Amino acid sequence: MGAVKNKRMPRAVREQQMLDAAVQIFGQRGYQAASMDEIADLAGVSKPLVYLYLNSKEDLFTTCIRREARAMIEAVRAGVRPDDPADRRLWGGLRAFFTHTAQNPDGWAVLHRQARTHGEPFAAEAAAMREEIVALVTQLIAVAARETHRDPSLPEREVAGLAEALVGAAESLAAWANATPGVSAKQAAATLMNFAWEGLGGLMEGRAWSPPGGSAQVQAPAPAPVSASA
Repeated sequence: MGAVKNKRMPRAVREQQMLDAAVQIFGQRGYQAASMDEIADLAGVSKPLVYLYLNSKEDLFTTCIRREARAMIEAVRAGVRPDDPADRRLWGGLRAFFTHTAQNPDGWAVLHRQARTHGEPFAAEAAAMREEIVALVTQLIAVAARETHRDPSLPEREVAGLAEALVGAAESLAAWANATPGVSAKQAAATLMNFAWEGLGGLMEGRAWSPPGGSAQVQAPAPAPVSASA
């Protein structure tokens, strides 16, 4: 049953109510299966009002993608404290990401699954969000290298590749954590932080892994792992 209709509700509030309903329906049923009737009913409004406020189903979906992407980016940026040490900044960003995806599973489904699998312009909207997150992580890794490595000259391409890999791992882990009972956002963040920071720590201490036939690497003490209780 939809929400109780209130004709006196301000337009901005009513529109957000419609978007909340749309994200839930799109996230749980998928873009193709979702209907404007379902969205209107859940929002407690008439279908013509949804069209009046948000035009077509395509425009409504695009607006949902943009809103959820903006919320995701703002949450991650808010989790990164500039005055923290390098590892804590990365931890803060990861924990904010996993907390947001856990608290907004329908929004994450819209961004991670639906937007990417229904062609343009939806995929482009999701890609723009991802590029901004990758840029933030690239900056975090570059700063970490400067602060913790005696010779802070990790190649730009390598930093970019590490950021892409870390974001991809976070996306996959978030989808898995949301579908796996008993896995908290903090646990998911700690899992990836330990995996990533150990590897990053090796690079920053000059302990890069070499493929067979490569030169041997000098072993040095590894950075301390991050505990999920932090």
